[in-house]
Amino acid sequence: MIYNLSAQNSVANRFLAELRDIDIQQDRQRFRRNLERIGEILAYEISKTLDYEPYEIETQLGIADTRLPVQRVVLATILRAGLPFHQGMLNYFDSADSAFISAYRRHHKDGTFEIQLDYISTPDLNDCVLILCDPMLATGASIKEAILSLERFGQPAAVHIATVIASAAGLETVRQNHPKASVWMGALDDELTAKSYIVPGLGDAGDLAFGEKL
Repeated sequence: MIYNLSAQNSVANRFLAELRDIDIQQDRQRFRRNLERIGEILAYEISKTLDYEPYEIETQLGIADTRLPVQRVVLATILRAGLPFHQGMLNYFDSADSAFISAYRRHHKDGTFEIQLDYISTPDLNDCVLILCDPMLATGASIKEAILSLERFGQPAAVHIATVIASAAGLETVRQNHPKASVWMGALDDELTAKSYIVPGLGDAGDLAFGEKL
């Protein structure tokens, strides 16, 4: 399943526009909050796919019938750009467990790069609903390596990949390597630069959220 939030009109269009706007994004607090907002909206949409069971709630005047989700959710985030996006998801999946992955691109002189994973902290993933949060899905290489690494810690019942902006190439990489995973995105862009940045994209999400790296 592939879900593109910007395929329909909603207030999310404004949050995405502000994330891309070169002037507005200079306000780091606002940039982080907009990443968080997109995370909240996508969390709500993903929640519709979970398993639910009937539940009775005793009020002061009687019994109210409802349905509540029963699956264990684990939110996995690729550091550091993913932190505000992760928080948005956590605002809605507030009882979820969390996993964190340290990953970065190791560039070579010929212009190619490889994904280096240095650190993973995760709970048991068996039978959970795994939601992997990464605000930018560029080549798809980081997502691919992250999922392969997380598989060592259990077999999820379902895998969801959530991103703010995806490239067409990155989406295709995910579909080829993880065909059973659902992909949830704020917007889909067509191009990548020679250095694998999404065009028009929004720039470096980590730098915009937390400051430039040395």
